[in-house]
Amino acid sequence: MSSLVKEDLEKKLFKPLSQHLYEFIEIEFPAQDRYYLCVSVTKREEVKIIIVKHYRIGLDEKYEVTKKWSLNDLEMIDGKEADTDNPFFDLHFKKVYRLEAYSCASKYSFARTVNKLNHAYLKKDLQIVNFDTTYINDDSIWSSNNKDCLVLMRICFYAFNLLCLSLCPLPL
Repeated sequence: MSSLVKEDLEKKLFKPLSQHLYEFIEIEFPAQDRYYLCVSVTKREEVKIIIVKHYRIGLDEKYEVTKKWSLNDLEMIDGKEADTDNPFFDLHFKKVYRLEAYSCASKYSFARTVNKLNHAYLKKDLQIVNFDTTYINDDSIWSSNNKDCLVLMRICFYAFNLLCLSLCPLPL
């Protein structure tokens, strides 16, 4: 499903704007329509962070840009709590935007993409706080091309270790 949405977003919204869509995640909004937080790169190699509203008119899918920022203006991504599995995070521009991702895995996926594009295009000191850095940095041993599965695999690994420790008492 998400690959179809990404393809549709790319075709109907980003290509006409001469941008390449790198990542998008669904974010929760009180409104009835769907909203996506997107990261794209322009032909002039500017990284953009965009909130897109997705709605239907009859059978036609429509996309509308509701907010747009430059990655250069992003001061910090705050994951709220690194120790808990929650989808909440803040984007700090001149104003702080409090967002809720569809899942914790998508929140991490967004932060990884922004971090990677920052290193590739801006190389600025972007603060990414209250995230488990093991899941954010590509240089970790857990790195993979499929980052959402990586988060799930790491959680399962920890759960398995906890289960083994609780079932097998340690000798004194």
